[in-house]
Amino acid sequence: MALDGLTIAALRKELADFLTEGRIQKIVQTEKDELFFTIKTAEDLGRGRQVKLYLSAQASLPLAYLCEETKAAPPAAPSFCMLLRKHLQNGRIVSVSQPGLERVLRFEVEHRNEMGDLCRKTLLIELMGKYSNIIFLDENNRILDAIRRVPASVSSVREVLPGKDYFIPSTQDKKNPLEADAVTFSECLRFKAQPVFQALYNSYTGLSPILAQEICFRSQIDPDLPVSELGNEQILSLFRAMEKGILEVVRSGDFHPEILYENGAPKEFSAVPLTLFGNMEKERMCSISAVLLTFYAKKNAAIRIRQKSSELRHVIQVHLERATKKYDLQMQQWKDTEKREKFRLQGELLTAYAYQITDGLKEVELLDYHTDQMVKVRLDPARSVSENAQRLYEKYNKMKRTAEKLSILTEETKEEVEHLKSIQASLNLAENEADLMQIRREMIASSYLRGSTREREEMSRSQGVFIPARGNISNKKKASAKARKGSGKGGTPSGRNRRKEGAPGGESQPLHFVSEDGFDLYVGKNNYQNDQVTFHIADREDWWFHAKKIPGSHVILKSGGRKVTDRAFEEAASLAAYYSSGRDQKKVEVDYLQQKNVKKPSGAKPGFVVYYTNYSMVAETDLTGLKQI
Repeated sequence: MALDGLTIAALRKELADFLTEGRIQKIVQTEKDELFFTIKTAEDLGRGRQVKLYLSAQASLPLAYLCEETKAAPPAAPSFCMLLRKHLQNGRIVSVSQPGLERVLRFEVEHRNEMGDLCRKTLLIELMGKYSNIIFLDENNRILDAIRRVPASVSSVREVLPGKDYFIPSTQDKKNPLEADAVTFSECLRFKAQPVFQALYNSYTGLSPILAQEICFRSQIDPDLPVSELGNEQILSLFRAMEKGILEVVRSGDFHPEILYENGAPKEFSAVPLTLFGNMEKERMCSISAVLLTFYAKKNAAIRIRQKSSELRHVIQVHLERATKKYDLQMQQWKDTEKREKFRLQGELLTAYAYQITDGLKEVELLDYHTDQMVKVRLDPARSVSENAQRLYEKYNKMKRTAEKLSILTEETKEEVEHLKSIQASLNLAENEADLMQIRREMIASSYLRGSTREREEMSRSQGVFIPARGNISNKKKASAKARKGSGKGGTPSGRNRRKEGAPGGESQPLHFVSEDGFDLYVGKNNYQNDQVTFHIADREDWWFHAKKIPGSHVILKSGGRKVTDRAFEEAASLAAYYSSGRDQKKVEVDYLQQKNVKKPSGAKPGFVVYYTNYSMVAETDLTGLKQI
């Protein structure tokens, strides 16, 4: 469900209750389109209680709510943040308002200017999808600046630039439902050539499609019924349902925020009880902020991480396409060398039958004494029989040398393709910026990214990793292809041999779960962590899991000297299936074996292992019952 006017109304009341007369202590702009405010509330000014206000104008997910935690501030504050600090720091929040039922929140802040005089400024957030914005106004309703400036070249309807007068953009002739009466409601609806719920949504601000359907449900009217088929009593029933179920709640401030669940997952949320979903599981919550945090927090974090990883994804995709083309070309060349045995045989037959062949022939047919089949051999009439035989031997030897080189090169390229796919899978598993930093450092170490001088120096100091001056993959030191034959990739941490410095690339650590039977399970989210769980967390008798023949995480099941239950095996396999590129499948085949049988070839890339004897099982990508630590 989107942030409609009713949700904003509930949020406005909550913010007004908490923040009015509070003082702004700190302002942080953590992203280009989001702000965190630390506010000391009025009732607790003496005790120093603080609350955090989060505002986001992110196009895909605009949000506003109270929270307890904030993110670290960037090294240098953006200019918009500096402007807010200059005018609003230590300012007193006078009021929090909402124009009509528009998706707009206004914060009136009183502060003292450089001369010591009391002044008022307005900070407002427009929660309008891709048109969302955070705008700072002076006392004359003139724009001082915005977190996202909108010039005339972008919008001919409204410029959002310093010095321009502020106004709320047109809502397509929608009316304020708080000003509606039975007569105007009927007149507004009757001339809509639309289904009832759509006519409601398109006629009044603040109503979402779900709220419009709720009004229809409470009126016992089919939401898909054309407006033209409604009678006067039905229209009056719709008005009463909107007035009593929606507008009276807004006027009284008696909101009852809740989340509706379907199969255990959040499905919808609302500031008022929704009756149209029948027996769907509902959770009543204490505040609309708690609803938004619960409903959107993970989604918002995932979107942010997706945005932050876009550059890395692009780099990996470019290298992957290049490596794949290279591998295909090498395999084609390898296929071409398969006919080398034909030239060796022809040279051998020419040598064997040389005494029977007359010089100057263009072609000769000879009996292959290995198969008793006749073989045609093309000859150069300008060369003798022995010279023709030598030429064929040279072709054979050349192709043989090419095949020997290609056997190594194709293995190296195949390994590179697998490594790139594993990094790609790691990006899909990244949960925070620390995860991305580890992946970024792996890409720098593998010369897929150049990296800054500072990054390269830090990596060299902390890990002893040599970072080449240029990102030329062909110049990297190659490990023996023979040593790298095998299958699998994987890993998670175990206590005995863990390195003191921890995982390279930051503080991000592998995931830790506990099975229903009390066994510890560790999951690597990237290749560095895979090495960590497999070779530093796991003991020799612990069990190692990895999705078969596809990129994925290493999973370690810690036995702890106990006999491992079948249920624990199944849960570990489910983790390996879920944290792999087969996550979207219902079932995934998983290899598993004891850690002592998992080996890492000398010089192999992070996360690369080999094993030759293993068990396999089919696991569901369902983590029900697993508890994450």
